[in-house]
Amino acid sequence: MANTDALIFDLRNNGGGSPSMVALITSYLYDSEPFHLNSVYSRAKNDLSQSWTQAYVPGKHYGNKPVFILTSHRTFSAAEEFTYNLKNLKRATIVGEVSAGGANPGNVHQITKHFSVFIPDGRAINPITQTNWEGTGVTPDVKTSQNEAFKTAYKFALNYVINFYQDSKEYGFLAKEPENQLKQLDHPN
Repeated sequence: MANTDALIFDLRNNGGGSPSMVALITSYLYDSEPFHLNSVYSRAKNDLSQSWTQAYVPGKHYGNKPVFILTSHRTFSAAEEFTYNLKNLKRATIVGEVSAGGANPGNVHQITKHFSVFIPDGRAINPITQTNWEGTGVTPDVKTSQNEAFKTAYKFALNYVINFYQDSKEYGFLAKEPENQLKQLDHPN
């Protein structure tokens, strides 16, 4: 992916994952010293654990090229953390719907044979905002339906590529295909 001109992460309908994966993927998007991404307060332990980008990742870093994240009302948990972190770091443009709003870790407790409840036992704390996305979700920079999110982000990416190569000697060669794709998006058969 390091050799692409723009990157789109499709996190629509992504139910989450691991905070360590959030840190790993984020580490590829920066070529810098490790920095603090998120903290989680544990009520049971009365302590604060921190998540940081990694000093080393195998392969190339992505550089300062544009990053877009697609969201829907089903984007949840660690997928939201990735989105929230990159939005507040001003590293990505978020396109789509407000996400589900699940930030705080916890556990499912079985109450009866047919009834269980999820009870949070911690709280995510972003070092920039000093809060999180619990109950509110992550608001996209560009609001659109989840069905239109890819097309919208792809247009942004194509326009970036066209503008980036506009002053290049290879402009005609490098921008012709993105220009054709943009025309097809604007005027489908």
